[in-house]
Amino acid sequence: MADKLSKPPVKPERSPRTLGEWHPLLSLRREVERLFDDFSAVSARRSGGMFGAEPFWRGEFGLAHAPAVDIVEQEKNYRVTAELPGMDEKDIDVKFADGVLTITGEKKEESEEKQKDYYRSERHFGAFQRSFRVPDGVEADKIEASVKNGVLTVLLPKSDTAQKRETTIAIKKG
Repeated sequence: MADKLSKPPVKPERSPRTLGEWHPLLSLRREVERLFDDFSAVSARRSGGMFGAEPFWRGEFGLAHAPAVDIVEQEKNYRVTAELPGMDEKDIDVKFADGVLTITGEKKEESEEKQKDYYRSERHFGAFQRSFRVPDGVEADKIEASVKNGVLTVLLPKSDTAQKRETTIAIKKG
């Protein structure tokens, strides 16, 4: 009996890093944080910036698959570029009304393959709409849109007064 009392209980040591990698509650916490981070990124895109971008998808794609859009202010115009792989001009509509540029589209894709020992049929579809509030000074009657290799480019020319809005402000010593 003396032998049992003299031996201290031995617990295997685990580093905090090893514990965190397998612990189910920590894994769950990481996943929930990732979901909130993803939601925050979508909310930031929805709040927009100068163009007030508001993505919206319906169909099988969901909000996370809204087409990527770049908006660049150039000296004489604004350039909006949207990645729309597999789409051409007949699948896309671009409208400008009340200071809002709206890009909508719908993609329908069907494929079918018949072989001696199998048959495969697939259908993919989805629609999207992206709207952007455009700064004042865009000449609506001169807006141009083109699509090439699945990339839509919309040029929104600035009026002469909008091009000359920048002024240098003198800095005074405080």
